[in-house]
Amino acid sequence: MGAGQSSFVILYHRTPFDESKDKNGKRIWVDQKSPNGIIPTLRNLFRSCEKGTWIAWRRVDDQSNEGTERFEMDNPSPFTLCRIPLEDEQISSFYHITSKECFWPILHTFPTYFNVNNANWKIFEEVNKLFAMAACAEAAEGATVWVHDYNLWLAPGYIRAERPDLKIAFFHHTPFPGNDVFAILPWREQILESLLCCDVVGFHIPRYTENFARAATTLVGAKRGPKVLVDKKFIEVGTALSEGTVTSHLEHNGRTIQLLSSPVGTSPDLIQELCWSPSVESHGELIVQDTKKGRKLILSASRVDYTKGNEELLLAFERLLERRNDLHGQVVLMLACVAAASGMKIYEDTQRSIEEMAGRINGRFSQIDWVPIRFSTRRIPYDEMIAWFCHADVCWITPLRDGLNLVAKEYAAARRNRGGVLVLSEFTGASVVLDGAVLTNPYSNRRMDEAIESALEMDEDEQRDRMSRMTDAVESYTVSDWAEEQISGLSPSTLQ
Repeated sequence: MGAGQSSFVILYHRTPFDESKDKNGKRIWVDQKSPNGIIPTLRNLFRSCEKGTWIAWRRVDDQSNEGTERFEMDNPSPFTLCRIPLEDEQISSFYHITSKECFWPILHTFPTYFNVNNANWKIFEEVNKLFAMAACAEAAEGATVWVHDYNLWLAPGYIRAERPDLKIAFFHHTPFPGNDVFAILPWREQILESLLCCDVVGFHIPRYTENFARAATTLVGAKRGPKVLVDKKFIEVGTALSEGTVTSHLEHNGRTIQLLSSPVGTSPDLIQELCWSPSVESHGELIVQDTKKGRKLILSASRVDYTKGNEELLLAFERLLERRNDLHGQVVLMLACVAAASGMKIYEDTQRSIEEMAGRINGRFSQIDWVPIRFSTRRIPYDEMIAWFCHADVCWITPLRDGLNLVAKEYAAARRNRGGVLVLSEFTGASVVLDGAVLTNPYSNRRMDEAIESALEMDEDEQRDRMSRMTDAVESYTVSDWAEEQISGLSPSTLQ
């Protein structure tokens, strides 16, 4: 395959903008509802290259009648958006079944939820190859290709076979599990061999890096490089996911694969600017009048997913109300739990369980002027979420397993020069970068009970001390720092 013209190519199933229509029915591209996160950061990388391409997918009725769509974008600087046509069957098999029913439970160490029976591996290979061939067609000689997340596990192998001249990086946005759990996947060797075709493989924290290094060495015979001390931004000891040292690189088939541990950051400047915006202040007034009413406000924000620990959190809140009659009417929990895409029974069952549990607790404890749980499954606009951060006395984030958890970092960013308490599961990647959080074990009733009571009773001085350490952490390592660190692994002159 001949070389294309782009010096930098991103492969990500998400698009850089949302597709919409103007009042005349003409297609337009609009920014995502959340201006924070990695999408704007990835777009900004195109500022540093002469020509770049972003490859995503689009849904079509008949793939045989459709080709790859190409759009010339001009924000924040010129780049090309390529959208690969996928039919409903391909999307369902590749994304909802193989990625979500097979890979997701393994990545999050829930092997009992693993279901391989409906997986069509041939379709997964086919979709990954479509992404890879699109990248090869777009990439100039010696260009950089940055592949994102586990649903494109096989793309690096296809790219390397077709275009050995390219520099390939891969980033995992999820956890990477222990070797005994990862080995459950029937396609483990093919996945690892593909990832070992990269020049750089990145993970949020050293524990995931070490899990990958162990899988690569024991399952396909890669050779480890030396271990080095973890970066100072990580907590080295004392938490469930701490590591003091980490493998620097792997050797395989005559190639060197650099391993990088870089936790995705947030955009603290943007968050802090939004905190004082008219829109956020308006939402804040409503929160104070309609929800807080002089009470302590606990916020928990996540998705409907069995990994997120929402049911365990609700049971802990119920136990709190059972123990502490003095808190009746004095505390309110806002559970913002975004509904998952329809059509997946496991998520529908999880949402039903959460709704029933919240309803039962409210039925037990509500008073005429007090409902203990406010529950929402809608996607809350970002400025409104910032308002909840600004007014939440406690942010309660206790998933059973989470690759990182940006909500925890966003809360810390929004609380600059304020109090507030972050109660955080020690099974989140964020737990090894946010020194100052009240860490807890969501599998333990006693630990959860102790954590939420400690948060509600913490004095203002300790709150400010802990929050200061966390805001310093999120400000010293932003989402831009994350992108720069990952891409710099391909130096020199990656984006030139």
